[in-house]
Amino acid sequence: MADAAMAILTVHHWTDLAAGIAELRRVARRRVVILTWDQELTRDFWFLSEYLPEGAALDDARAVPIADLVRLLGGARVEPVPIPHDCTDGFGAAYWRRPEGYLDPMVQAGMSVLAQLDQSIVRPALDRLAADLESGRWHERHRDLLGMEEYDAGYRLLVADL
Repeated sequence: MADAAMAILTVHHWTDLAAGIAELRRVARRRVVILTWDQELTRDFWFLSEYLPEGAALDDARAVPIADLVRLLGGARVEPVPIPHDCTDGFGAAYWRRPEGYLDPMVQAGMSVLAQLDQSIVRPALDRLAADLESGRWHERHRDLLGMEEYDAGYRLLVADL
């Protein structure tokens, strides 16, 4: 057994959520920590809402409601995880203030939403983003983001003390 067990941006891929959470609880002596997202907030993230609504729809179908996770954990603290403007991890909203990152194939390779959608959907979305960046439209629409140090895209840390 370990003192803690952790799941990072993965529970939406599990075929048996209850069994997975039970296993986390079984192997952890003191704590289970899950990093996930609240789809009610994340679906409004500009990359999804403006360029890839199909990605928001995919996440609507696979996102695990926070309340379900809290229940399966037997209770948990839920803490917002704001994303710093210079985040280099590469997950879905990591490039919220640096949109050109979404055009980088290495960044794209690490995002399951881009991997799970057909390229006939993804490619035109990325082309629209590239055009908006080149024309300055993205910066005009999102000038409010450019001065922010961090952004809440709906990521949540669930901490269950056993």
